Amino acid sequence: MIPTTLGILLVTFVLFHVVGGSPAQVVLGKNASAASLAAFDAKFGYDKPLFCGCWIGLRALPDDGAGGGKRWTAGMVPLAYPLPAGTYRLQNAGHADPAAGANQAVALQASIQALEGGGPARVVVAEAHGPFRALSFAVPEGWHATELRLIGAVPDRLRLRRRTDGFFDSQLCHFLGGLARGDLGMSADYGQTVWQVLRRGVGPSLAVTVPILVGGTVLALGLGLLCAMWRAGGLDRTILLVSTLLMSVNYVVWVLLGQYVLAFRLRLFPIWGFADWTYVLLPVLIGVVGGLGRDIRFFRAVMLDEIYKPYVRTAWAKGLTGTQVMLRHVLRNSLSPIVTYVSLSIPFLFTGSLLLESFYGIPGLGCVSLNAMHSSDMAVVRAVVIIGALLYQVVNLLTDLCYAWLDPRVRLT
Repeated sequence: MIPTTLGILLVTFVLFHVVGGSPAQVVLGKNASAASLAAFDAKFGYDKPLFCGCWIGLRALPDDGAGGGKRWTAGMVPLAYPLPAGTYRLQNAGHADPAAGANQAVALQASIQALEGGGPARVVVAEAHGPFRALSFAVPEGWHATELRLIGAVPDRLRLRRRTDGFFDSQLCHFLGGLARGDLGMSADYGQTVWQVLRRGVGPSLAVTVPILVGGTVLALGLGLLCAMWRAGGLDRTILLVSTLLMSVNYVVWVLLGQYVLAFRLRLFPIWGFADWTYVLLPVLIGVVGGLGRDIRFFRAVMLDEIYKPYVRTAWAKGLTGTQVMLRHVLRNSLSPIVTYVSLSIPFLFTGSLLLESFYGIPGLGCVSLNAMHSSDMAVVRAVVIIGALLYQVVNLLTDLCYAWLDPRVRLT
């Protein structure tokens, strides 16, 4: 479970931090200013290396679209936004001016002003002798750099980097450290912590998904027992026919049909909202009906696998009634596959039902996830994916432990 969980977290990090591109550009758009993108990165922790490193590139220099930095023909190096306190390095991303001497001195002047803006500017000079490769300078606390000037050999391309607090001061380390502390980050759309956003949706989601799971499982299990007890009879064939019809209708059709006929036409249920408990009756009914046919057929097949075994014939020979045989023997020995089947649905109790919550206006986690995807709120979407994956891991572990409790032939070694 431990290596699988670490693999899930690593894949999730790569999907949301690497494959998806810059989160700042996804949220703010490609036309956002460099200052806005930098502020977004600093606020949500994206201004660090992805995996590890001591330096991280900045957006403070204009770019010509070629990926190597802006071409320069003069000594002035404009900044898109003031540089806060920290250690910086201006690097040559291209080639020095061939007309310059090989041993010509290069000087970098950084104009540093107080944050209040009232104090005089200080000039910091960083010098390098020989062909220009990199020049470093520091901005002290309470100050910011407003202007850079390069004196000497002029490179054709430049990159500006900032020094991190350490080699492991990266997005991955902060991501794993935050998860260890229970910190899922900040929501860019709501301006709150992800836990606060998810906490509001847990109650409505559980109000819908728990009755669907419990009611659907109990009803399907009872009908599966009846089919197995009177197999090949009229009741069995009728239930199988109804189950097949239920499975043949798409889940979205049940949602739309229930909302239009039962809520809009017949006025038996509220159409939209989550004001009180009556608003979840129709979604629960649709959820139970939508999965009932599949559950009945599975439970029936499990019962029939057990009912022809020798121990069942022995129970009949002892004179036990049909109810006693089905409940005390058949059902008990069928619990292992039933627990496995039901456990697959447990993680969805917390992540919510996307279709039901969207169509019936229930502010659960499914609706929160859909809104987060529409607004590119990556922190919330990432948290829902992680919670769902971790719940699967925990439920699988508990299911394995239940096997030893249900079946005396299974031992934990």
